[in-house]
Amino acid sequence: MTALKLLMATIAALGLGLTAAKAACRELAQAGQPSTICSFDPAKVEIRTYNKDRTGKPYSSFKALADDLRFDREYMTFAVNGGMYHADLSPVGLFTEVGIEKNPISTKAGWGNFHLLPNGVFFIEPGKAGVLETDAFLKSGIKPIYATQSGPMLVIDGALHPRFLTDSDSLKIRNGVGISRDGMVHFVVSNTPVRFYDFAVLFRDALDCPNALFLDGSISSLFVPAIGRHDRIFPMGPIIAVVERRR
Repeated sequence: MTALKLLMATIAALGLGLTAAKAACRELAQAGQPSTICSFDPAKVEIRTYNKDRTGKPYSSFKALADDLRFDREYMTFAVNGGMYHADLSPVGLFTEVGIEKNPISTKAGWGNFHLLPNGVFFIEPGKAGVLETDAFLKSGIKPIYATQSGPMLVIDGALHPRFLTDSDSLKIRNGVGISRDGMVHFVVSNTPVRFYDFAVLFRDALDCPNALFLDGSISSLFVPAIGRHDRIFPMGPIIAVVERRR
């Protein structure tokens, strides 16, 4: 066994999860626009939402969340900013953590991307995940373990959001989440500024996601130690993380 293989075997034996996290992420260029995509099977990994620590203080950064998790011998192998937030870093819309609704769902119209209706909800149930347009989520009666609401929807039942323009001059770094037909969860962060239309096409055509949700722009951040990435654009509000418990 080579030194590299021995190292990787040791990492796996220790349960560090670095190999799995690295394998989950890849670079993809869609229409010449590069993005980082990290894909997870929700039946095999623990995907959670976070906003505030046990004292009620917003985490604000990936480091603060990772440090807090280590007190419980839990380790964050992946994280991404998980939705829009107010000035006090609280979620704009629905936010559920460990089955407890921390913030109610929003159905009102308003200004900004969140209110570019329809918006939607990313949610976790036992062994599976989903993205649904907000009205469809309400009608479903789903009671998720974890959930975060954001907007706009990028892809809705296989169709792009009707207000996206092919020639829009709004180019920003963006991140989003989609669920492909095989149940995999795909988190995407664009590496260069991209318009909504092209970002949505990536989810629909390259990742086969009939439903996908925009999470945020400009502050879009990614934490994947296995590939040496730890974005520090903060403060941030909700965070979506993949967490492991180690012995």
